[in-house]
Amino acid sequence: MVHRTTSAPPVTDPPPAPLPASVDVVVIGGGVIGASIAFHLAEADAGRVLLLERDLPASGSSGKPLGGVRAQFSDPLNIRLGQRSLDAWRDFARRPGADVGLDPVGYLFLLGSEAERDTFARGMEIQHAHGVPSRMITPRAAQDLCPYLDPTTLVAAAFSPTDGYATPKAAVAGYLRAARRRGATVRTRCPVTAIDVTDGHLQAVRTPHGTVRTRTVICCAGAWSGRVAALAGVALPVTPLRRQIAFTGPLRPRPPRIPFTLDYASTLYFHNDGADGLLLGLSDPAQPPGFEREFSREWLAPFRAAAARRAPELAELPITGGWAGLYEMTPDRNALIGEAPHPGRFLYATGFSGHGFLQAPAVGEIVRDLYLHREPFLDVGPLAASRFEGRPAARPEAHII
Repeated sequence: MVHRTTSAPPVTDPPPAPLPASVDVVVIGGGVIGASIAFHLAEADAGRVLLLERDLPASGSSGKPLGGVRAQFSDPLNIRLGQRSLDAWRDFARRPGADVGLDPVGYLFLLGSEAERDTFARGMEIQHAHGVPSRMITPRAAQDLCPYLDPTTLVAAAFSPTDGYATPKAAVAGYLRAARRRGATVRTRCPVTAIDVTDGHLQAVRTPHGTVRTRTVICCAGAWSGRVAALAGVALPVTPLRRQIAFTGPLRPRPPRIPFTLDYASTLYFHNDGADGLLLGLSDPAQPPGFEREFSREWLAPFRAAAARRAPELAELPITGGWAGLYEMTPDRNALIGEAPHPGRFLYATGFSGHGFLQAPAVGEIVRDLYLHREPFLDVGPLAASRFEGRPAARPEAHII
């Protein structure tokens, strides 16, 4: 008898289910903003919800491990967005139900001049009026919190102990699991290639995998939002800008537990990366706008120069690797949230200029209410894209406070 052996057939993913023929609302973008919106819509039983992601969830900037969360801002609108979201991050294990690794180490802003101190002092008056427990501290107190600092280079520092950071990728996964449990459909590797509009009304979105009829689209495609919105004839002034961070890898001795520390003048920032390493970042002022997402060590030169002034030990640390992602910048570095006047029922939440993750829970809640024609907890009229009509676009800059 001859025994024949055959190789096992290759394991492949099952083909995705067909797209629904029609839904009530299509959410475009599977980052943390889109995931939050899909969850809030599904939780509110807001109809048939379809989220379309051109790649995989959190494959853009939401998959990057920065994840700062804070309420230290200089204006009431951003303070309230940050506060509302901080409350939601603290409650995330219960609702929607996931561990996002929230670590309330605090945010520490380094201030190297009296002018910077005065700017932050004015911001603190507004923060305190809204219950943010920020405080001005001495350079020596700042060094106590973060031993890497050279206190002789500082005039003061601003610290809020309830801020910190979490894990964006875990948040996206948690939101989407909960959205699916509540009936939402999530399709990945499914880019939107066209949006049909007739007589000022949305009719359908087209993809390589089929066309879906809908009367409502919510654009939260991050740095690609301008391109997506243009498919519907909507202008969203969003400019992509590469931002990079680096990792030290395990250090000996092990780094102390420090706040999320930022130098206001240079945009230098750093915090713990796990138990043994540090995450290091800087907004490179020489970075041109564009969709470039390759990590380059060239930006380490301005980082090391800034570190040598504020935290000299960091300037000499080894770098084991890093990543590059895209900020979605607007001319005034504030978000775009609202509904376009034409076509009807084209909503958007984008242009967060580095603040998308920290504001995502509040934004999901607000967009849900805009969709349902309910009054949100906060008037986001000042964030409508119409504020830029007739204004020239400015080159995006780093936005700290």
